[in-house]
Amino acid sequence: MTEAQDYSKTLYLPETEFPMRAGLPQAEPQWLQRWEDMDLYGTLRRESAGRPKYVLHDGPPYANGHLHIGHALNKVLKDAITRSFQMRGYDSNYVPGWDCHGLPIEWKIEEENYRAKGKPKPDLLDSTAMLAFRRECRAYAEHWVGVQSGEFRRLGVEGDFKNPYLTMNYEAESVIAGELLKFAMSGQLYRGSKPIMWSVVEKTALAEAEVEYHDHESDTIWVKFPVRPAATGYAAAFGGALSSFPKAGAPDVGPLDGARIVIWTTTPWTIPGNRAVAYSDRVAYGLYEVTAPDDAENPRWARHGERLVLADALAADAFAKARVPEGGFRKLRDVSPADLAGLLCDHPLKGLAGGYEFAVPLLSGDHVTDDAGTGFVHTAPSHGREDFDVWIASRRDLEARGIDPTIPFPVDDEGFYTKDAPGFGPDAEGGAARVIDDKGKKGDANKRVMDALVAAGHLLARGRLKHSYPHSWRSKKPVIFRNTPQWFVHMDKDLNGYGSDASAPGQDTLRERALKAISKTRFVPAAGQNRLHAMIADRPDWVLSRQRAWGVPICVFVDENGEVLKDEAVNARILEAFAAEGADAWFAAGAKERFLGNAHDGQKWSMVRDILDVWFDSGSTHAFCLEKRSDLKWPADLYLEGSDQHRGWFHSSLLEACGTRGRAPYDAVLTHGFVMDEEGRKMSKSLGNVVTPQEVIQQSGADILRLWVVSSDYSEDLRLGKTILQTNIDSYRKLRNTIRWMLGTLAHDDGTDVALREMPELERLMLHRLSEIEEVVLKAYDAFDFKRITRTLLDFMVVELSAFYFDIRKDALYCDAPSSVRRKAALQVVRILFDRLVTWLAPLLPFTMEEAWLSRHTDARSVHLEQFRACDAQWRDAALAERWAKIRRARRVVTGALEEERRAKRIGSSLEAAPVVHVEDEALRQLLASVDFAEICITSDLTVSADAAPDGAFRLADTAGIAVVPAKADGRKCQRSWKISPLVGTDADYPDVTPRDAEALRELGVARAAA
Repeated sequence: MTEAQDYSKTLYLPETEFPMRAGLPQAEPQWLQRWEDMDLYGTLRRESAGRPKYVLHDGPPYANGHLHIGHALNKVLKDAITRSFQMRGYDSNYVPGWDCHGLPIEWKIEEENYRAKGKPKPDLLDSTAMLAFRRECRAYAEHWVGVQSGEFRRLGVEGDFKNPYLTMNYEAESVIAGELLKFAMSGQLYRGSKPIMWSVVEKTALAEAEVEYHDHESDTIWVKFPVRPAATGYAAAFGGALSSFPKAGAPDVGPLDGARIVIWTTTPWTIPGNRAVAYSDRVAYGLYEVTAPDDAENPRWARHGERLVLADALAADAFAKARVPEGGFRKLRDVSPADLAGLLCDHPLKGLAGGYEFAVPLLSGDHVTDDAGTGFVHTAPSHGREDFDVWIASRRDLEARGIDPTIPFPVDDEGFYTKDAPGFGPDAEGGAARVIDDKGKKGDANKRVMDALVAAGHLLARGRLKHSYPHSWRSKKPVIFRNTPQWFVHMDKDLNGYGSDASAPGQDTLRERALKAISKTRFVPAAGQNRLHAMIADRPDWVLSRQRAWGVPICVFVDENGEVLKDEAVNARILEAFAAEGADAWFAAGAKERFLGNAHDGQKWSMVRDILDVWFDSGSTHAFCLEKRSDLKWPADLYLEGSDQHRGWFHSSLLEACGTRGRAPYDAVLTHGFVMDEEGRKMSKSLGNVVTPQEVIQQSGADILRLWVVSSDYSEDLRLGKTILQTNIDSYRKLRNTIRWMLGTLAHDDGTDVALREMPELERLMLHRLSEIEEVVLKAYDAFDFKRITRTLLDFMVVELSAFYFDIRKDALYCDAPSSVRRKAALQVVRILFDRLVTWLAPLLPFTMEEAWLSRHTDARSVHLEQFRACDAQWRDAALAERWAKIRRARRVVTGALEEERRAKRIGSSLEAAPVVHVEDEALRQLLASVDFAEICITSDLTVSADAAPDGAFRLADTAGIAVVPAKADGRKCQRSWKISPLVGTDADYPDVTPRDAEALRELGVARAAA
């Protein structure tokens, strides 16, 4: 043969239409349409019938606005979990849901339909106006459910988007109302008065989950409470012994009469609500006297000779704040808890507008410390939880001492003082002072209270403090604590077995049930268990009521004493109406008469107009979704949300289910962190660092966004930005190219199998590694550890396959004869690798793996209808793996030497080399001699030598006893395989190829002739 042949057509080179460039932004919508056309969701449900169910119950997002990156993180995680269980033999049905009630939507309607148009908000006490307003809210929610549904689908989320659950569906509203009525019938629901967090801006009570903390600058004041004379106060009942006599060894300074107890507060506006001063038995107090003379040029409110009671640890700081010079005060004596017990003070506003004439008792409180302030806590039971608790705990003692325990209502819904704040309320000169205005700005209340204290001579000092303060997470404006009538659920009242197997008397409270349920729940990460436990253990009674319009009403009737009507017939009428007409039925004309019927006096019973807290709505989703749908089950296997939901959805769902069913509605709780920018800062429009899912999808595709989610440690806060996205794009490209090569190679696969025992060691090694990888992947899926799955599979595909196994086997796959067992075994292993890797990755990257699967299995319907392929137990071969670990360590030294030769441009391809490998260890030499080490190192020739390596030989510091002397291969270059060999030309028929290639060409020629 004298003419050069084109041998490329005789090679089994990769052939595939699977593109190198993914074009995900354009391709993904086409896959979505295909799934829609083939009814993938319906097919999954039909073909899963009879399988065990795995239910991840969706926590409902608010239906108001486009999705943000946190939504994308949340939904991708959920989708990865449900898909992974579906492909492991479960019926894993995902039903998305939306929270449609509540302030976020109501606020938007007020803003867009009224404030923006200069229209006044309708009178919601009017039935017609109320129903019209609620219709506007419903339409708004419907719109955004549709928008968000499309955006979730674009992320690749598969679920029942045609039949999601909505809290505003009529049946859902009926069930939510029914859950409330269960609490009413069990005696757990009650109307009470407690200080709750109130948003003046939004005109409603807020739950803990609706509050976030931001820095806020507050006015701070040190206030003097004059001690009443012991003989004329209530302490006289104790014979005056508590404060009238000096203690042994103390200066003869007389009783505490005339002294002043000093408090410190960051809320001056709460002083009109003061009813007590709290102290601690664990704090050391002293009686101090101001010795510095009064200074007319530098006036201060601490007068010469004035006696003040302060915590010893805080006295110096308090005097400094009062501008008393150093050394200008002295301690007269210790003041013990016995001196303080039963002590009474005058209110610092006594005499103002004829109010505040009552005595202010000192009460012992566990919450008092000497960490800051004065060691005494100003106690306003209308404005603080601990204040309220101390006051209520002391109620019997207060009544015995003739002190009225009534809690006042000093501040109204608008943030104005009421008549319960004499001198500052509606009758005051200039009208009522205001704590916070409609825009969340500080009102004039602090200034007017401080001015009154100055005028009374009872202000010691004032200042400013920047500290963490509660704000509404919607309006971002400060909230206040104020006493209001609200509806509560008891946390510590015995349920007597209601809805559950009866427990021991006194141990069947809602709190006890919830704590027990937490102990039985799996938390991922585990720290979530302690977090939720602490919240439940310490929380006050559950406040359910909101003063709004859009939501499920607290549909009970109440008499003038606050007693709830308990009548199953009335309840049945309410629930039947809600199921047919929605919760609007409660606000329709004639609703009272309709529901009460003829058995109850309408004059006695009043309809409650408050709305249920939306957390009760979402906490009831298990009741109207999990329990009502035959394609789901109760309890759910998993609840998954952000870590803030320990105080939100996890919390309310736990309480709701424990109160009505005696256990949690979930078996496991999984939490994720929040998304920050690349520098760890919170994303905000002002910083210009916001990354939206829509932007990422448009530029790179949803699978890139999904790859970022599943390759991140979502148990902590995540970071995202251009650099991080580019890293994921690079990783995706490597992964895609590996899959593309496999597809191209498998174009020549005829499905022939080689028995395991007949396979070359390298193929058996890859099957062993695949079985090890399977164990990691399955355990990681069970642990929801997607980062480990992604990292393991990416490393395996890029490092062990592309850069090792595939690189070595390209020669055999491209050049070997059709009958070559080595080639057939390699094709079989690539086939096995492809089917497992693609299905393992399908829950994580659904678009790309669908494209890859259907490129290979052209008659298949979808990779998402497949199951994970199990690895054969016989593939495990630890001894083989140990043997090859030694071979690969030796190979690293050779490839390192060849890389240095390439950098020096002494060789181009590794096939130009024929290195000498000096190996000191005889066992290793024998091991290398047992394999084609030249093939493993992808060189044309290679010599393993027992001789000592010469100076200058290439070595690796971490691989002792092996050295490489590079050398060029002898012979001619094979025009088919590009190997260099002295045997090229020894075959007369094919003089420009190696004998191996000549035999392959002859076999191919015979095959083509026969065809």
